[in-house]
Formats: sequence, C-alpha cells, structure tokens
Amino acid sequence: MGQTVEVHPEDVGDDPTAADAPVSPEEAAAGSRIRPDWFHREHPVFFPLAGFFTGMLYIILVPGSYAAVLKALVGYQRAESLFPFVLLTLVVPIGLFVPHRTRKFGKYMLLGVVSTVVVVAGVGLGVLWFLLNRDG
Repeated sequence: MGQTVEVHPEDVGDDPTAADAPVSPEEAAAGSRIRPDWFHREHPVFFPLAGFFTGMLYIILVPGSYAAVLKALVGYQRAESLFPFVLLTLVVPIGLFVPHRTRKFGKYMLLGVVSTVVVVAGVGLGVLWFLLNRDG
C-alpha cells in the first residue's frame, strides 16, 4: 500500500518498465529519486490533467503576481500602463506546442487557460446581469 519505487534517472530511458526494476541499497543511497507507487507518468490522463490544471493556475496566478510586483516596484499609475505586457506570458503555453514532446501538455494547458477565462467572464457577466435586473 505505501510502497515506493526507487529509480535512477539514467535507468529510466524510453523503456517504461525500467521504473519497476529493483534497485540495490547502494544505488538508493547514491541520491536516486523516490517516486510513490501512485505516480504514473505513463498513464493516459496524466498529461491532460496536469496540463489543464497548470493552465488554470497559470492564468490565475501569473497576471495577479505580475500586477502586484509592478505596483510594488513602480507605483499604481505606471503599473496600469505596463499591465498589458502580461499578455506576453501567453507565449509559454503556445511555445509548448512547438516541440513534439510537450505538444500534448501545451494543448491541455492552453485549454485550461481558455476555459478558466471563459468561466470567469461568464460568471462575471451573469452576476452583473443579475444585479442590474434586480434593481430595475
């Protein structure tokens, strides 16, 4: 149940079964990585889920952090004029499409970014509509 698998990075190449190979105590003491048994990178939903939630966190944390750092460094007025440059951070998920190795992760990261923006905008418009119709 709480079993762990110890793996050397050089032992895990293209062969996914190499991660299950037994490791000697000497190799374990030499600084190998210890990975829990539930951590399956080869599972078909690992990269889609990781990419989607990374995109979701990315679109929430990056603009907010950028604005906070700008405001602390240059003041409110200048931070307001520099804030549109946060759109340059979208280069990261788009850039993940270029290498074939990261294409699947980048696709789901971009899906997480877009779906988060759509949900936040939809809820905001719904609340605005409700508040305007309630008073009038």
